[in-house]
Amino acid sequence: MSRPVPFRAVLRSEWTKFWSVRSTWWCTAVYVLVAGAAGWLAAAGTDSSPRADVAVQTALTGFGIGQLVLVVVGVLVVSSEFASGMALLSLTAVPRRTRLLGAKTLVVAVYSVLLSAVLALVCALAARTLTAVPGGVQFGDPDVVRTLLLQVGAAGLVGVLGVALGAVLRSTAGAIGVGTALVLIAPPAFALVGTDLAARMSQSLPALRVGEDAFLAVGTTWQVGMAVVAAWAVGVWMLGARLLERRDV
Repeated sequence: MSRPVPFRAVLRSEWTKFWSVRSTWWCTAVYVLVAGAAGWLAAAGTDSSPRADVAVQTALTGFGIGQLVLVVVGVLVVSSEFASGMALLSLTAVPRRTRLLGAKTLVVAVYSVLLSAVLALVCALAARTLTAVPGGVQFGDPDVVRTLLLQVGAAGLVGVLGVALGAVLRSTAGAIGVGTALVLIAPPAFALVGTDLAARMSQSLPALRVGEDAFLAVGTTWQVGMAVVAAWAVGVWMLGARLLERRDV
């Protein structure tokens, strides 16, 4: 009886596959350009700010659009294998499908968190350098730290949501379309309607977060907002894992 492949070996294999495709490098370049460059432009366009965390949040504006890249990355990690037929080989090597999906998810989550952390610090440096704030922007300020951590945490959850959508739909175009609608199109669309029901709908969707605020959506407290994004990421992931176990390749 053959032994199951150790999870660390599956994780190492998925990490290698992740960086062996051009799409990862292209997505990384776009994410860096949009989030990083937009951060410096936003900071340069803001002469002064009343508080350090507000200045940093302004510099994080590029993440609102840039994090769509993380949806694409997450989707492609799953859907590209089914499109190319590589999924059959992967599932033959790792019969426990949730283990395989878990490895893919961890790879994307680590990528999203680490890259977003670097870019968030770059944007905070832009705010510190280019925006006048009473007392300056101090990286040890609890409000600044919370703003940066929320941005990084939201980025990680968006990447997981992308993986989950890829597992549920398997179609690259379909999953990216649904992901874009969920995190960027539907929340502001409901917000513009103006009714109480539409506002609640906007708040219940996994809107991209920029610092403590949802991007173009009806605002909530940051605790509620992060809980909503986490609930969507975990819920859709569990559905994707269930479908992956039940479906034929």
